[in-house]
Amino acid sequence: MDDANPHPQPHDVSAPPPQAVPAGDDPEPPPNGHRTFLHVLVNTAVANTTTSFLWFGLTFWVYLETRSVLATGVIGGAYMLLVAVFSMFFGTLVDRFRKHRVMLLATVGTLAMFALSGIVYLLHPEAVLLDLRGPWFWIFAVILLTGAVVEQLRNIALSTTVSLLVPGPRRANANGLVGTVQGLAFLVTSVFSGLAIGLLGMGWTLLISVVLIAAAMVHLLLLTIPEPVIVAAEGQPKWVDVRGGFRAVLAAPGLLALVVFTTLNNLVAGVYIALTDPYGIEVFGSVELWGVALAVVSSGFMVGGAVIAKFGLGSNPIRTMLLFAALIGVVGAVFALRDWWWLYGLGLWVFFAIMPAVEAAEQTVIQRVVPFRQQGRVFGFAMTFEAAAAPVTAFLIAPIAEFWTIPYMETAAGRETWGWLLGEGQVRGIALVFVGAGLISILLGLGAFLTRSYRMLSTQYAEAAKAEAAKADPAES
Repeated sequence: MDDANPHPQPHDVSAPPPQAVPAGDDPEPPPNGHRTFLHVLVNTAVANTTTSFLWFGLTFWVYLETRSVLATGVIGGAYMLLVAVFSMFFGTLVDRFRKHRVMLLATVGTLAMFALSGIVYLLHPEAVLLDLRGPWFWIFAVILLTGAVVEQLRNIALSTTVSLLVPGPRRANANGLVGTVQGLAFLVTSVFSGLAIGLLGMGWTLLISVVLIAAAMVHLLLLTIPEPVIVAAEGQPKWVDVRGGFRAVLAAPGLLALVVFTTLNNLVAGVYIALTDPYGIEVFGSVELWGVALAVVSSGFMVGGAVIAKFGLGSNPIRTMLLFAALIGVVGAVFALRDWWWLYGLGLWVFFAIMPAVEAAEQTVIQRVVPFRQQGRVFGFAMTFEAAAAPVTAFLIAPIAEFWTIPYMETAAGRETWGWLLGEGQVRGIALVFVGAGLISILLGLGAFLTRSYRMLSTQYAEAAKAEAAKADPAES
């Protein structure tokens, strides 16, 4: 979280410095806002569950049929790269239009892409689609992943509806509830994706996904999100308002450093995107067992999110985030030290239980220190850089693991050098990569405490919380 010192471009020299907008300019949550938020959350959960179901299904299908770590790494990296490319556009859409309309647009887009991928699947034999050297595998994967990426528009809109519908003191709890629902979606999709691919095949998995997304769209049409006025900072935002998002980030001292930290942290996360599924399938022996195992360990998402929903994130969510980010590094460094399925499963459960706190902390900070009318662009700006980081690592790590670390750990030299730490067994080369990634996460999390940006953002958050409390209860001001 080192301080950033951006230099303005020549045409910005005369522009006034960005100013934080008073909290009073934000809309007041309606009396039934929390109830409406729960309806929106459930609807988003259905759409996210379906998207994850097909996403997991694609990854399982490709690895099961090709046994290529490189292919799964490229798929994971391509997904995050597409998220990065479109996030700023998505954020501008969220600020420009009503949230209900944005969510409906995302659902229709996802449905169209999933249906198109189903048509491609029907028109080509599986042998053609699984030929990594041919064009149809990549065309099929990109269409399907585009549908999954469009779903991210809903998630940005959901983050802003927390500010729109939930009172400030309860937003950390609401963000924890989001983590709980995401965990439930992960639990359901991981087991059913494995079973669907193992027992039914990719065709039925596609059909199930199309039907469920269509049902979510119909349900969304019946919902109403009260948002009486669309307000836009600096006039109507452009379609891709990078400058507006950047200035909104700069308006909160230390917020840019928070984005930088999460971006660096996501560089490390790219390792897990590329290698978690291949390692799990190998350790558990089959895609069906790995799907069931993922369902069990993903209950950690639900537990972690439920704890936040109940108790919040404490008085300083930034401190909470950094501590848990370092703890994730510890877990990531040890859960594959031996080729034991129970060690990997237990480590992933703890890993997943911690993740909602990290995600909820960043969202809670942005929701408190950034005006509502700019939050879509700020979330989009943050997601652009954070999502762009993971594919960089995924694209690098997948070939490194497949062509270097895995073969290296199968040699006598590799076993002699690292056997004392990693033992013997399958894919010890992936375990070696996990250890390195975990150590980097620990250094990032603990090192951020030493920066001035951490202190600045903590102060900013505390002042915003105090002002919000005084507004809610003037007698205490």
